[in-house]
Amino acid sequence: MKTNIGIKEKDTEKIAVILNKLLADESVLYQKVRNAHWNIEGPGFHELHLFFETIYNELAVVVDDVAERVRTIGHYAIGTLKEYLELTRFSETKNSKNDGNTYIKDLLNDFESIIISIRGDIDQVEEHGDSGTSDLLSGIIEKHEKTAWMLRAHLR
Repeated sequence: MKTNIGIKEKDTEKIAVILNKLLADESVLYQKVRNAHWNIEGPGFHELHLFFETIYNELAVVVDDVAERVRTIGHYAIGTLKEYLELTRFSETKNSKNDGNTYIKDLLNDFESIIISIRGDIDQVEEHGDSGTSDLLSGIIEKHEKTAWMLRAHLR
């Protein structure tokens, strides 16, 4: 059945493209945090292991929210690793060290990058008249800004 939520289909198609790219980014970021959680070594191991677990659990919710928003506006969410890697704005990296500062710096850079990307996404979504998606994205920015702050605080 066709979705009738007051946004033209041509606009929801463009919004779905934006959201699927974000879904790819969030999914790759989720996996990068899982990697840090699994492979962290050195001083502060236990604290950082738990910290990274908190972050990836929060990202799992974000991933689900973004995918469900794609479905809500009448389109299909991507869901394969191949699609994620084709659409993501992130690159996969293998750290030469598994220490806390290396992971934290890398993840902080990723969180700051995704925040900037989402700000641009909001502008595009608003041009298509979708305040629901705009609100979702604003909430994601708020969550990611808090995570970035916490990551940054570990480096001081």
